[in-house]
Amino acid sequence: MITDYVKKAYEDKASDIHLVSNLTPRYRIDGSVREMSDQVITPSQCEEMVKNLAGSRFEEGNRVGELDMCATIAGVRCRLNLFLQQGGWSMAIRLLSDKIPDIKSLGLPPVAQELPFYNQGLVLITGETGSGKSTTLASILNQINLTQAKHILTLEDPVEYVYKPEKCVINQREIGKDTKSFATGLRAALREDPDVILVGEMRDLETIETALIAAETGHLVFGTVHTNSAADSVDRIVDVFPGERQQQIRLQLSMTLKAVLSQQLLPKKSGSGRALACEVMKTDGAIRNLIREGKTPQIYNSIQTTGNIGNILMDKALLNLYEGGVISRETYEGALSDSGQKQKLPGGAMPGRGRGFC
Repeated sequence: MITDYVKKAYEDKASDIHLVSNLTPRYRIDGSVREMSDQVITPSQCEEMVKNLAGSRFEEGNRVGELDMCATIAGVRCRLNLFLQQGGWSMAIRLLSDKIPDIKSLGLPPVAQELPFYNQGLVLITGETGSGKSTTLASILNQINLTQAKHILTLEDPVEYVYKPEKCVINQREIGKDTKSFATGLRAALREDPDVILVGEMRDLETIETALIAAETGHLVFGTVHTNSAADSVDRIVDVFPGERQQQIRLQLSMTLKAVLSQQLLPKKSGSGRALACEVMKTDGAIRNLIREGKTPQIYNSIQTTGNIGNILMDKALLNLYEGGVISRETYEGALSDSGQKQKLPGGAMPGRGRGFC
């Protein structure tokens, strides 16, 4: 059954599959969840699929309640989350591309093409789940792989895109399998002679602290944060630390942070496919001062006035998509960040002036 579901999802260009006991199978196409078939999955069928996928880790899943893993099913590489709910098994399956897309094909702002050529510092890719962060990071790292002779080390949970080494030496370490945690893997990375480090998730104090040290000591560090704007990303990192350490962290961050890309994917007006909207914050002297002084609310204005270096607010990126006919007015208005500061456009559309996106 699982093979058939993945085959159909792949053929229909779905991004995710959701299999739940006592429900019909569903999949996500262009951001919308749809029914795959009208045949209800029984609890025993669902458990059998989970057993087959989990293999020797099934008892671990029963004990902790969920499992994250990757597998190749019907020739398609998939990221799996198997989990218990209401006493039965469910699963969410993300279909991964078998090819890493070229960075120029993603619709990213021109600044993104500079990122592979940074020598050191911290670069954050942010956005909600399903906003394309992993794909953006994979395309950036592969561009380094194709053009520079370096050592790339990734810490991922789980490993999604598998790189084919070209000019680079590449080591991909999976959390829970190759190393205990992001923090322990990152500490070890500092002794493994990397030039470029990918930290799949920057959530806890120890991981963030070590990532900042790595960026300070000459490494190029890429990381993801689940925030909706550049300014929110700065606050999220600082707020992880106790109050007495926050000023020190702001100072470190002001010196190491090179750029933040905040992404969201939106359904296209044509009804087929999704469009990428991306906020960009490259740090300059003014933004570094605002980070250091804890004046993150003013970062919005600095982004707005530094378009000459490639910076752009999310709401401006959304407006460009709307005015270009890529997204509908409803999609545009629904994605704006600050409804209290909108100005009417002809036809009732409204450009936003907020810092992030909804």
